[in-house]
Amino acid sequence: MKTILLLLAALALWQHWDKIDRWLNPPQAGNASGEIVLYATAWCGYCAKTRELFAEDGVAYREVDIEKDSAGRARYQALGGRGVPVIDLRGQVIHGYDVRAIRAAY
Repeated sequence: MKTILLLLAALALWQHWDKIDRWLNPPQAGNASGEIVLYATAWCGYCAKTRELFAEDGVAYREVDIEKDSAGRARYQALGGRGVPVIDLRGQVIHGYDVRAIRAAY
């Protein structure tokens, strides 16, 4: 019985290791330069909506295609990226397309 519980605990740790690792080693504050960085892909619909939102609001930003830029993908992963878009608004990281959160972070 103890062996089964130990195996289940090890499996749970293995499945959630990325969350545990981020908790133990939190990512450094993203972007201290003051620029807005959009981590995206060419095919992502929510990335396109984020681009449109930035255009509507007149927000200047830099886009990093995580499929074409290996250094950008590493920064994206360091920010806890598991889906796109990930937006780094002057150090505040927003995962996904959330208009209210994005506009609140301007």
